[in-house]
Amino acid sequence: MPPESRDRAADPPEGTAAESGPPPANAYARSFRRGSFTVVEVCGEMDIATADFLAEHLVAATTGPGPDVLVDLRRVDFFDCSGLRVLCRADTRARERGGRLRIVCDHPRIHRLLHASGLLDRFPPLPEPP
Repeated sequence: MPPESRDRAADPPEGTAAESGPPPANAYARSFRRGSFTVVEVCGEMDIATADFLAEHLVAATTGPGPDVLVDLRRVDFFDCSGLRVLCRADTRARERGGRLRIVCDHPRIHRLLHASGLLDRFPPLPEPP
């Protein structure tokens, strides 16, 4: 088998069981199960350069029926509209599948960002995980 065939064979088609597990942790996000929900823990700076690292975890967390996702932003140093875009897409995806996405956050600056963007009602922050 030529090397390029092995590379293609290693990538499972969309919708297969390989998508059901969490992606590997990276410098900005990691995922794990806690009870009935999936926690996506975010840390560091979330901006245009790093939003895709969060997005891959949220796509995996919102795959399947009825996803219940907590996005923990308590370890985030910086969060901008790129992060909000990723949250909105994941929330829409979760709702389309009969689930929900909630955020855990105790940073006043992120509360201000949610308020200023008109997303505070969509993402009312929890001070800690339930």
